[in-house]
Amino acid sequence: MTGSEQPLKLVALDEEDLEILSAHCQDAVIRLDEMAYVKKDRRFALIINRFDWETALNTPKPKQYRRRRSALRFDCVETVQRLQLDPAKKRDVKKLLAFRFEPHTPPAGEIHLIFSGGGEIKLNVECIEAELQDLGAIWETSSLPDHMLDD
Repeated sequence: MTGSEQPLKLVALDEEDLEILSAHCQDAVIRLDEMAYVKKDRRFALIINRFDWETALNTPKPKQYRRRRSALRFDCVETVQRLQLDPAKKRDVKKLLAFRFEPHTPPAGEIHLIFSGGGEIKLNVECIEAELQDLGAIWETSSLPDHMLDD
């Protein structure tokens, strides 16, 4: 088994860790009905189809493109706002570009999940506490993600 076949499990407890998680989640495909906020647990969780950038960048030609089913969770979440995402369109699929942290009164702040083509989820958090974990399923995809970044 090569390193990229090993399930990924990463935890983020600060802004630098969050940037690493964001890089691993770049171009993940997400259905809106596969995300939820559990207020009593202060947890926001998503099931994502993560593009395996590590394999794509580190294998010799011909390139192997794969996706992996993964879970992404954020804890210590006070509130969630969905911006430009229609809650009635639960089966819509979005591509996650990145997430970024805006500190308020450290360690509190906002985590912004930014989607291609518009749309964002804003998490007000007490502190950064996030985890990305592969769930096991891996499949080949024929295409490398391609998107234009807004200026």
